[in-house]
Amino acid sequence: QVQFVESGGGSVQPGGSLRLSCAVSGTIFSIYDMGWSRQAPGKQRELVATITSGGRTNYEDFVKGRFTISRDNAKNKVYLQMNSLKPEDTAVYYCNAYLPDGTPYFFNWGQGTQVTVAS
Repeated sequence: QVQFVESGGGSVQPGGSLRLSCAVSGTIFSIYDMGWSRQAPGKQRELVATITSGGRTNYEDFVKGRFTISRDNAKNKVYLQMNSLKPEDTAVYYCNAYLPDGTPYFFNWGQGTQVTVAS
């Protein structure tokens, strides 16, 4: 069974940076497009960024120019470098594999990692 273990979250001031990591096990990581999504309190989960198996990236408009997604197929990991953080980036961040239309591939999720941006 596939497992996702997210880490790297924390509390930062506006303008700060964090680097999230997601370790994936139980599947052939390299063949999947991967992505990060987030869920803020009282809101639905929203997709943030994706990276294809070939390394092509895509970002939602609200993080373009601030966030960078990357992957290391040798380590079965996907990363999210977050710069110029804003209070509205506060959320629990999750990783999963994704279909080209942005639908999560796996039904199970990790525990997520909390990101809090506040002064």
